[in-house]
Amino acid sequence: MVVAGTGVGWTTAAPAPPASTSASESAATIAPAQLEAFVDGVVRTSMADQHIAGVAVAVVQNGQVLLKKGYGFSSMEPATPVDPDRTLFRLASISKTFTWITLMKESEAGHIRLTAPVNLYLPEPDQVGEKLHFWSRDFKRPVLVRDLMTHTPGFEDRALGQLFEKNPDRIRPLAEYLHQERPRRVREAGQFPVYSNYGAALAGEAVSEVNGHPYQDIVESEIIRPLGLAHTTFREPYPARAGLPAPMPANLAAAVSTGYRWAGGSFRPQTFEYATQVAPAAALSSTAGDMARYMEMILGGGQFDGATIYDADTANGFRTTLQSAAPGVNGFDNGFMEFSLPGGYRGQGHNGDTLWFHSSLVTVPALGLGIFVTTNTDTGDHLAAELPKRIVDQFYGPKSELPRPGAPALVDDRAIYEGAYLNDRRAYSGLEKFVLMLVSEAKVRVTKDGRLLTSGGRGAEGKSWIPDGPQGHFKETSGPATMAFDIEDGRAVRWFPPSGTTAFERIGFLERLGTLEVLAALTALASIVTLAGHFFRDRQIRQTTWQGRASLVQSTSAVLWLIAMVSGAAWGLGTGDMGKVMYGFPGALLLIASACALVAALLTLGTLAISPIVWRGGRRVDSWDEGRKLRFTATAAIFAAFAFILMWWGALEPWSR
Repeated sequence: MVVAGTGVGWTTAAPAPPASTSASESAATIAPAQLEAFVDGVVRTSMADQHIAGVAVAVVQNGQVLLKKGYGFSSMEPATPVDPDRTLFRLASISKTFTWITLMKESEAGHIRLTAPVNLYLPEPDQVGEKLHFWSRDFKRPVLVRDLMTHTPGFEDRALGQLFEKNPDRIRPLAEYLHQERPRRVREAGQFPVYSNYGAALAGEAVSEVNGHPYQDIVESEIIRPLGLAHTTFREPYPARAGLPAPMPANLAAAVSTGYRWAGGSFRPQTFEYATQVAPAAALSSTAGDMARYMEMILGGGQFDGATIYDADTANGFRTTLQSAAPGVNGFDNGFMEFSLPGGYRGQGHNGDTLWFHSSLVTVPALGLGIFVTTNTDTGDHLAAELPKRIVDQFYGPKSELPRPGAPALVDDRAIYEGAYLNDRRAYSGLEKFVLMLVSEAKVRVTKDGRLLTSGGRGAEGKSWIPDGPQGHFKETSGPATMAFDIEDGRAVRWFPPSGTTAFERIGFLERLGTLEVLAALTALASIVTLAGHFFRDRQIRQTTWQGRASLVQSTSAVLWLIAMVSGAAWGLGTGDMGKVMYGFPGALLLIASACALVAALLTLGTLAISPIVWRGGRRVDSWDEGRKLRFTATAAIFAAFAFILMWWGALEPWSR
C-alpha cells in the first residue's frame, strides 16, 4: 500500500499468468457457430433499440479468429455496409494501449525508467511544473513516468474546445498542444487514478523525444508494420501541412466510417473528429480484422505470426495491477485498463470513446480470449461497454446467480456513506469547471433493507451495492463489479467507482447542485420583483439621492441576472448536440451569461457597499420606509449569495474556458 496525502493508492505484485500463456488449459474454446448466433442477437437488438448505424466485432481465442463480422452501414450516402476487414472506425482511447507498448519498448531498451521523473524525457516547454499554484509550496514529489501509466499524475482534466477538432486548420503539433493546453496539477502525484488524456499524450511525447522520431513513425515501425496491420493508422485525413505528421493515405481515408448522431428520428452524419494534437491518446483508426491480430499478439505475450513486439516481462506487466484506488477495484496494468468480468475473470484492454464512435477491446488471458467491438453512432456506448461482459457471462459465467441480499447492519452505518459527491475528473477553474460541476454530482444513499445505491453524476454508475470485505468495500448486488470508499475519522471522504478511472469527493453545501438551484431561483424571483417595483412603484414616493442611485443599480443588476440566466438556459438547451459543445466551447451564449453575471456581481458589491447610506435616511419624509429598506437589503443579500456561489463554481470568468 502506498499512502500519499489523504488518498490511498494500492499497488500489487500479485502473480500474473505466464507471458507465454495464450489460453487457459481448462477453458474450452467457444464454438464459433454458437458465438456468432449469440453476438448476432445482442448486436442486432442493440442496433434496433439504441439506433446504431454500424457495428464491427472481432473475437479471438486460443490462437484462432472465432468471429469477425460487420453489421449495418459505415456510410448511408452512398449506402456502404460495414466490412470488418476494410472499414476503419475511430478507436479513440484504445490508442493508449499502443502508446504504453511503445513506452515499454523504450523501457526494455533502457532509454526510459518507469520510476524516473517524466521531465527527464520531455523537451523543456512540455515539462510538468512542480507547484499547485505559482504562490504555493512545491509538491512532495515530481510526476513519474509510471504515474502517467496509472493515471495518477494529479492533473485536472480539460477537454472542451480543444481535445477534438472539426476544422483541420486548428490541428496543432503534439508538442505545441502539450505546451499550450497544460492542465493544472490539483493533487499529489501517485494518490489515486483520475483518467488523463493529457497524461497519455505526454507519455507519447516522451517516447518521441527519447526515440528521436515522430510518434506516428514509431508506432508504424514498431507495432503496425510488424503485425501486418494494413488498415490501422494514427494518421488522419487532413490536407498536408508543414509541421504536422503526413496525413492518412488516400486508400485508408476512403474507408473510414462516417460518424453519426441519432437525433430527430434519423441518423445525422458528422464531420471527422481530428485528434492528431493528442495522437498518443486518441488518434487511432482501425478495423475489426486488424484488431483481431492485435489481440492475438497481446494474448500471445507480445508475439504473433513470427513477430516479437515486446518481451515476457512487459507482457507480465500488462497483466499485473500496477496501481488501483483500492483492493478489488479495477486499476491499471502498465497503462492497460482492468475489467471485472462475470465468473470472477479479469480482463485487460481499453475502452475508447469519441463523440460519435464507441469501442471496447478486452483480453482475458485466463480464457485465451479477446473481444473487440466498435460502433459509429453516439448511442453505441452501452453496446460497446456491455458486449464483452455479455459474451463472457454467456459462455463462462455462473449459470444462475440470484441478487445478493442486503446487509441490515449497513443501515446503522448510513451516515458514514450517504451524501453528495463530485467527480474528480474535471476542470478545476473557469467555465469548464462550472459546466462539469453541473453534471458531475453523484448521490449515495442506503436503503431500508441494507443496500447502498449510487446514482447520477457523470461517470457514476446507477447501481445497487452490498458490503463485501473490509469496511468501505462493496460488491454489486447482481454482477461482478466492486467499488470502495476512502474513510477518514469514521466518515467516507471519497468513493471509487468500479471503472477505477476516477474518484468522487464528498462535497459540502457550496458545491452542491441543489444550493446553486435554490439561489438561482431566489435570484430570479428577486430580480423580477425588483424590476416590477421599479416600473410600477408610485413615482411620487420620496427618496434620497443615494437611495435613488441604489435602486437604479439594483434594478440594473436584476436585468443582468435575468439575461445571464436566460442565456445560460438557452446554452443548456443546446447541449444535446455534444459536437457543438466540444468544438464551440464556450460559445456566445455561455460567454454572455458569464459576462452578465460578472457585471451583476460587481454591481451587487456596489449595492452592498452603499447599503449603510441607504439606511441612514432614517424617518425623513424624503426617505424610504423600513419595509423598502429591508426589501432592498434582502435582495442585495440574495444577489450576493448567488454571485459568491457562481464565483466558487468558476462561472464568473468569461475570459477563461
